[in-house]
Amino acid sequence: MVDRRSPPPASMIERMTLILGAFDGSAPRLTLQEIADRSGLPRSTTHRILDTLVRLRWLEHRGGGYRLGMRSLELGGLAVAHNELREATAPLLHDLHLRTQATVHLSVLDRLDIVYLDRVAGRGGSAVKTRVGGRTPAHATAAGKAMLAWLDPRVVDATFRDRLVPRTPRTLPTVEALAQELVAVRARGGVAYDREESAPGVACVAAPLRGSGRAIAAISLTGPARETDLVRLTPYVEQTTRQASAALFPRLPDDDSRRDHPVPSAWPPGALDKLLQGMGGDYWL
Repeated sequence: MVDRRSPPPASMIERMTLILGAFDGSAPRLTLQEIADRSGLPRSTTHRILDTLVRLRWLEHRGGGYRLGMRSLELGGLAVAHNELREATAPLLHDLHLRTQATVHLSVLDRLDIVYLDRVAGRGGSAVKTRVGGRTPAHATAAGKAMLAWLDPRVVDATFRDRLVPRTPRTLPTVEALAQELVAVRARGGVAYDREESAPGVACVAAPLRGSGRAIAAISLTGPARETDLVRLTPYVEQTTRQASAALFPRLPDDDSRRDHPVPSAWPPGALDKLLQGMGGDYWL
């Protein structure tokens, strides 16, 4: 919900963004009034912009409600399909799922949230309410903590202070508790746990993808809390992130005599730089 005490944005692009942002996984179909409430825009303004979005195929209008249209779906599909990070890790994610039978996620950090770039799930995956492109508060997730642990603690404090949204009674309640948790994550080499902090009945273990600096992503294993042995799953996710990190951040040999012969990489020269630039400034890398 948008704070109605703030004046509505004057830019048409900002207003359209507010309307499109009203849709999420929990509410794929919304009425005019629900969209106006979620966007914080006047009902008459909302209706006028909705007509334009329907005409341009960004939205569909059926049965008294609105939902995302084909143009939104097409654009979202292109964004996922062309994500180099997702393509580079996809085989490892599928192998990890086959070995553990847990739901596997590839996530990146975007301000206060993690964003799911990929998801591999089996029959039990329906119990884990996530989707590609979906968001979850970073401080409440194993993947988020695995990435936050490698940021400057001052940045974490400034970003999350007074903004920790409780998801369950087990969610970290204060920025001090988060800072203490991130110290423990770093002591484990980046391995982080979520024991029903993000959703009741759901547990998760994650590890970061990183070279010598910040984490660019995290891989996690998620399942029902009563059935998921996080300690048993930890070596699996650690091994997968080591493999992915080795492919993303190839190292030169230590022997000076072999300086002219770098280790072959799964990625061509400059590909990783292109990836990081393509992600843009919205991601913390």
